[in-house]
Amino acid sequence: MLDRSTAETYAGWFRALADPTRVQILNLLAETGGPMTVGEVVERVSVGQSTVSAHLKVLADTGFVLGEPRGTARLYRVNEQCVSCFPSAADVVMGRGVRSFAQAASREAR
Repeated sequence: MLDRSTAETYAGWFRALADPTRVQILNLLAETGGPMTVGEVVERVSVGQSTVSAHLKVLADTGFVLGEPRGTARLYRVNEQCVSCFPSAADVVMGRGVRSFAQAASREAR
């Protein structure tokens, strides 16, 4: 059985991805392969800047994306370490290949 801390982490990830706009934004950042400003994301999705900013904040708070200041803008990119640790829903539900974020991060560091 998953320990409570790992279950809470996974639940946070699933909540972050429960919104289709956030899934689109994460997909856009992943397919672009490089950092993007909020304005660049807004140009590609059909929602306004404040909405994109709010979605990016949720994705950043859960660790799916990283934001770094660049002049007056902020550049967002996929956090590869977090995404590589994200288990498939089937694995979590079925108990296959489930490992804690700490274990996965430790393995990635080696």
